[in-house]
Amino acid sequence: LGLERRNQIAAATMRSALRVSQRAHRLRPQSAPGAPASVAEAARGALAAAVSSRAYHAPLREMNFLLYDVHNFEGHYKGLNEEVLTPCDRETVDMVVDATKTMCEDVLAPLNEGGDRVGSVWKDPNTVVTAPGFKDAYKMYAENGWQALSFPEQYGGQGLPMSLALVQSEMIAAANWTWLMFPGLSKGAINTIIAHGSEDLKDEWLPSLISGEMTGTMCLTEPQCGSDLGQVTTKAVPIDGAEGEYSISGTKIFISCGEHDMTDNIVHCVLARLPDAPAGTAGISLFLVPQRLKTGG
Repeated sequence: LGLERRNQIAAATMRSALRVSQRAHRLRPQSAPGAPASVAEAARGALAAAVSSRAYHAPLREMNFLLYDVHNFEGHYKGLNEEVLTPCDRETVDMVVDATKTMCEDVLAPLNEGGDRVGSVWKDPNTVVTAPGFKDAYKMYAENGWQALSFPEQYGGQGLPMSLALVQSEMIAAANWTWLMFPGLSKGAINTIIAHGSEDLKDEWLPSLISGEMTGTMCLTEPQCGSDLGQVTTKAVPIDGAEGEYSISGTKIFISCGEHDMTDNIVHCVLARLPDAPAGTAGISLFLVPQRLKTGG
């Protein structure tokens, strides 16, 4: 980069840092007369102010500078193989960014307060109700086709570049990280099935995941494992007379978005062992386990 462009990047970075610093300063307890008498009261007051005033304002000026002046998205997209990806010009990029800005500022960021004050509620072993507004926001997100943005048209996606979907995800993450976890975990499941699933599994499950009709998760670790997945003990036993189908038994923990009310079905990517599997990570297999079978089971 030339000196002038480096200075522009540095100035954009400094502006972002200054905004963060100013926000942090406003949340500090004041020492003026009438301030809370104790540190605990001051902390509670600061938290209440942060929750009630939380907002997101998309930094479009800085984003456009990075997209077009620094990384030349427009020129890069012109060179992509249009037989693989849907053509993506500057008008398309601007449309996605502008629409995501509106969604983040007007819909997702305001949901943070309910997420903090109410959160998800466990009703019974099979029912978790997400924070106020989360379900409606997800319905809008799915109906507008955002989950399908960068996935193959063959399975109902829009076929746009993954880098454009990452720009959108960055904005949503800044506006409401908790809400992003739900479609974000689904993208991980979708990518896993695309990379490793059989053609039958892809045809059966990808369209519903990509449309947002279903969500996905990754069921990896267990109480005794921590980060050492070589200790996984969940079992996968072949079902007699049902080729390619298995009975899964075991206990999983830390399943982000593993139960919720946003969709009627959740597709879990589960690590388990076949009966003759060797010890350690070499003996782990990956299985697609829907919360509910399509046959109604």
